Amino acid sequence: MPENTFDIVSRVDLQEVNNAIQQTMKEVRQRFDLKNSKSEVWLEGKEKLVLASTDEFKLRAVNEVLQQKLVKRGVPLKALNYGKVEPAAGSSVRQEVAFQQGIPIEKAREMVKLIKQSKLKVQASIQGDMVRVSGRDRDTLQDAIRLLKEQDFGIDMQFANYRTV
Repeated sequence: MPENTFDIVSRVDLQEVNNAIQQTMKEVRQRFDLKNSKSEVWLEGKEKLVLASTDEFKLRAVNEVLQQKLVKRGVPLKALNYGKVEPAAGSSVRQEVAFQQGIPIEKAREMVKLIKQSKLKVQASIQGDMVRVSGRDRDTLQDAIRLLKEQDFGIDMQFANYRTV
């Protein structure tokens, strides 16, 4: 009998983030209230981006513009973890924003526990930074997806690799 599976993952498309950053910088340079404020947004590695501006008010405005651009490009805001606003050189401020790449082990355990408590005829296993759910019946897998969507784990989840093995 064929086995059906799907993976629960949490990933951010860095190309879309990069496009959103470019759009944000274009708007920041054109907006009257942010002109000459030396506001910037840049990607630092693959795990975080940095916001910088002359004061907290302008930093918040740049963040709002960035969030709008991210939403338009389909990047979930739940996948962003904001750090503290820190003073930087030249009487300016900066803030680091980390991306949620992969499911943390404690969240994965919560998901597996929820699936097991639901008494659905599926198996869930943690595989690195994702959770694989398998079962014989596709309808049961759909029920598992519905169950997981109803819960709020505080992270962004995508359901990928839905296939028959």
